[in-house]
Amino acid sequence: MNLIEIKGLKKSFGEKEVLKGIDLSIGKGEIIGYIGPNGAGKSTTVKIMLGLIEEFEGDVYLFGEDIRKASASYKRHIGYVPEAGEIYDTLTGHEYLSFLGELYSLKKELIEARIERLMMLFGLQEVMHSRISSYSKGMRQKILIIASIIHNPEVLFLDEPIAGLDANSVMVFKELLHQLAKNGKTIFYSSHMMDVVEKISDRIVLIDQGIIAADGNFDTLNSTSQYGSLEELFNKVTGTDNHEEIAKSIIETISGDDVWKN
Repeated sequence: MNLIEIKGLKKSFGEKEVLKGIDLSIGKGEIIGYIGPNGAGKSTTVKIMLGLIEEFEGDVYLFGEDIRKASASYKRHIGYVPEAGEIYDTLTGHEYLSFLGELYSLKKELIEARIERLMMLFGLQEVMHSRISSYSKGMRQKILIIASIIHNPEVLFLDEPIAGLDANSVMVFKELLHQLAKNGKTIFYSSHMMDVVEKISDRIVLIDQGIIAADGNFDTLNSTSQYGSLEELFNKVTGTDNHEEIAKSIIETISGDDVWKN
């Protein structure tokens, strides 16, 4: 049984059809790189699976259950790092994670043990009891990552999860994803960073204009097109290969004489 099964998924906002019929099956232990241009429907797909968007056409099954009919309990088995996560700034990192642990109905002793251990491993032990409002962007991102895994979920939805992280933290995070997959966890990774997606993903799903334009591992997708990187393949599939011309036009626009007032 696939952990995620999507059939004929469509979603419109007013007259704009964002998803035009998505079919996708995802098994246990897969790392899916879900990529596409801005406005292609990536975030909409994820929000529907999370239950944040309830009105849609088609069918979505998580853990074998139709999410329209399933109780909210399935969300206990999901972790989520949003692209722009809101955190309670007035709480300390410890208080925020304790609050989430209680929402997931974890035992208090387990919550405490995991918070201390995880914050130490992520290099946050010195600010454990400091207010989140004093955290840097990277620290806040680490808190969001810890919050997404503290309850040991079966499926992780990650939307630009490494934004703001330093190079060492990024390397730790990449290895964490591989270790999670080895332990049977399913990772749904949405990002614009093609080099990261190419390196961590078992399978790449490219969505463009509301439909799936490509689906497979990079070697398979690249076998017929002979492009050297996922970025080049992405540009080919989405028809955006005029970057040099655009960049030159930008330079021409901002260059020139007599632009300053006398």
